[in-house]
Amino acid sequence: MKIKKIDIKDIVRTKYDQIAINSKENNNSPCCGENSCCESVDYTMFSSDYSHLDGYYSDADLSLGCGLPTEFAGIKEGQTVLDLGSGAGNDCFVARALVGEKGRVLGIDFAHNMLQKARENAMKLGFDNVEFIESDIENMQIQNNTIDVVISNCVLNLVPDKRLAFEEIFRVLKNNGQFCVSDVVITGDLPESLKNDAEMYAGCVAGAINRHDYINHIRKQGFENVEIKKEKKIIIPDSILSNYLGKNELEVFNSSDTGIYSITVIGRKP
Repeated sequence: MKIKKIDIKDIVRTKYDQIAINSKENNNSPCCGENSCCESVDYTMFSSDYSHLDGYYSDADLSLGCGLPTEFAGIKEGQTVLDLGSGAGNDCFVARALVGEKGRVLGIDFAHNMLQKARENAMKLGFDNVEFIESDIENMQIQNNTIDVVISNCVLNLVPDKRLAFEEIFRVLKNNGQFCVSDVVITGDLPESLKNDAEMYAGCVAGAINRHDYINHIRKQGFENVEIKKEKKIIIPDSILSNYLGKNELEVFNSSDTGIYSITVIGRKP
């Protein structure tokens, strides 16, 4: 299905709501079963292993990330951490292990079923300092200068206005606060048939922007010490690409300089 800009948020919300429902019905697997929302895209293809981290809770791990943002976030005990696009709570619970009893973790998401699943997980764990809030990343319901650390995992590529997303991150961070986000970026140009497909957008590919532009959006907001801490090239199998590209298009794409990468980026608000 092709997308229009006005439909992007509805597409993403619907897909991730369905993933949350599927995970409940299919032993925490986000994309299986009779009513699978994944169609021709494997939404877990970028994921990293979380199981070795303190705070890991398997019911919150839907394998939808593309990195480990808490790895370089510098989270300290007692801090307030905000997770953008918190899903079922995976990164929030890892962050909670770092901030401890005296800290606070907030997760925001706009997918109702994901929020419900995250809140159920927090209740099972008995955490009273982890809160999940319904909110839009482009207009966060978070007060100015109240957050020590912002994290996000494979979510900002889904936000239509990346500039506005980083503007909001800058707004909510305290002075000397920092962010660490794992996300998907590209080098070169994606074929139009990939960029305009709803499944590839919700699957964290079509919404990704050029790596240079991504870093520029961050720096233009006033962040300092911006650095890519980790980078990994993502190889999308031909079995998936062939759903969108003809044989000749696929050959051209595979021989081009276009690359899809997961990166983990940090920056500090002065």
